[in-house]
Amino acid sequence: MDKKGRLIIISAPSGCGKSTIIGDIMDRKELDLQFSVSATNRKPRPGEIDGVNYHFLSDQQFNDLIAEGAFVEYEQVYPGRYYGTLRSELQNSVNAGHNVILDIDVKGGVNVKKQFGEDAISIFIAPPSIDELRKRLKGRGSDSDEEIEQRVGRAEYELGFQNEYDHVVINDTLSEAIVKIEQLMKDFINN
Repeated sequence: MDKKGRLIIISAPSGCGKSTIIGDIMDRKELDLQFSVSATNRKPRPGEIDGVNYHFLSDQQFNDLIAEGAFVEYEQVYPGRYYGTLRSELQNSVNAGHNVILDIDVKGGVNVKKQFGEDAISIFIAPPSIDELRKRLKGRGSDSDEEIEQRVGRAEYELGFQNEYDHVVINDTLSEAIVKIEQLMKDFINN
């Protein structure tokens, strides 16, 4: 009997280490994991590759896919900036027996969990505090002060969704957060 894959939903406010944690777990290849590449209409950052980091789409392409019902979830995260998960990407991987990690915004995570129920686990990564999050965002050096404050405001809003997730992991110490999240994944996949 062929076993269907399972979905691992990971959400966090910007600057909480989500990409670093996912990257570390995927790099070790201990679990059969595929990364769900989200679609966005934002421009690539330096070093980002289309189809690897995101599917970079024009505003028109993104809107056409919304109209076609091609997304399992999508969200306008910032004014004019959309992110979404293509249904075809998830279905192909899960049907082939692969476990799929979704790195998505909090509302999208809640929606995907509702759609997939017990076939999905949702993990929310939280910062130790808003002040620590602001410090981390400034330390990245990639955003203006105005953008940082916009991200902090968004984070405060997103933290309100954490109780709708199966698990909340506070990323105070990166190595500890990685161990906790990887164990949650293993327990879920092997259950």
